[in-house]
Amino acid sequence: MAGAASWNSLALKSPPAVPASQRRGRRPSAAAPGVVAAAGGRQPFSSPVPLLTSRPKTRRDLPFRLRAAAGDEDYEDEWGKEGAAAEESAVAVAEGEEKAGEVGELKKKLKELLYGTDRGLKASSETRAEILELITQLEAKNPTPEPTDALPLLNGKWILAYTSFSQLFPLLGSGRLPPLVKVEEISQTIDSENFTVQNSVQFTGPLATTSVSTNAKFEVRSPKRVQIKFEEGIIGTPQLTDSIVIPDKVEFLGQNIDLSPFKGIFTSIQNAASSVAKTISGQPPLKIPISNSNAQSWLLTTYLDDELRISRGDGNSVFVLIKEGSSLLSENRDLNP
Repeated sequence: MAGAASWNSLALKSPPAVPASQRRGRRPSAAAPGVVAAAGGRQPFSSPVPLLTSRPKTRRDLPFRLRAAAGDEDYEDEWGKEGAAAEESAVAVAEGEEKAGEVGELKKKLKELLYGTDRGLKASSETRAEILELITQLEAKNPTPEPTDALPLLNGKWILAYTSFSQLFPLLGSGRLPPLVKVEEISQTIDSENFTVQNSVQFTGPLATTSVSTNAKFEVRSPKRVQIKFEEGIIGTPQLTDSIVIPDKVEFLGQNIDLSPFKGIFTSIQNAASSVAKTISGQPPLKIPISNSNAQSWLLTTYLDDELRISRGDGNSVFVLIKEGSSLLSENRDLNP
C-alpha cells in the first residue's frame, strides 16, 4: 500500500479542464523558454543552447557581426567608396582613350594637309584656314597644359613642318640662295637641363651640305611661355654628300638627249669639286657672337606631346614641329617633297 501511495504521489496530473465559455476566443499562451511538449502534458526541458526568443536590439548584441548583412553602414561605406573609385577610374580610362583617339585623328588630318606645302610656303589660303582650324582643335585637347613644367618632353630635336611666319618665306622660296642650293631642313634643338636652344637651317647643294645656326639661352616665364636670348650665330663647315649620279639620257623639249659622251667631263668637274669640299670641310665652323641686346624673342607652347609641338610667337605666328624620328615624319611620304 505504501508503494502504491508513493506511486500515486508521483503520478502526472492532467491540467484542470477549462470551461468552454472561457476557451472561446482564447489564444494559447506562448511556451516559456526551455519548455517542450510531451505526451500527456508539458515537462520542463533544459536545452544545451539557449533558444533565441526575441530579436536583438542591435547587431552589436550578436556574438559576431555579419559584414555582408543588409544595412551594415560600415560595410556599405567601405565597399561603396571602393566601387565609386573603381567606377571613376574606369570612366577616366575610357575618356582618356577616347581623347587619345580624337587627337590621333586630328594629327593624321594635319599631316595630310601639310603634305606638299613646303612648310607653309606653297599652302593656299583655303589650306591655311583648314590647318589653323586643326591646330585650334589640337590646342583645345592639349595633353600637357603646362609645358614648361614638363621640360623633358621638350628635350630633343624638333623638325619644322609648317609655319605662318612670313619672314621665313623668302628663305624657303630660294630667291636668295645660289642656284642648285635648297633648304633641306629647319630644326630646333632644345636642351632643358642647360636651358639652351639651337635654331638651325640646313642647306644642300650638288656635292655638300652645310648649316647656319643660332645658339640661345631661354628662361621660363610662365607655364607656357619662355623668353629666348640669342648669343651667337654659327656657319657650319660643308659636309660631303654622295656623288651625283648622271643619267645616260634626259628628255628636253620632247627630245631624248644622250649624255654618255659628256660623262667624262662631269666626272672631272665632280672630282675637282669634291677635292675643294674636302679641304673646306676640315675647317672648324665659323662662330659669330651676337651682342645686340635686342636679339631676343619669346615662344608660347600651346600643344605638346611626345611627337608633336605647336608654338606661337611674335605677330601670332604659328609653328608646327615634329620630333625627330616620329612616325609623323617617316610614314608613307615626306612632308616637304
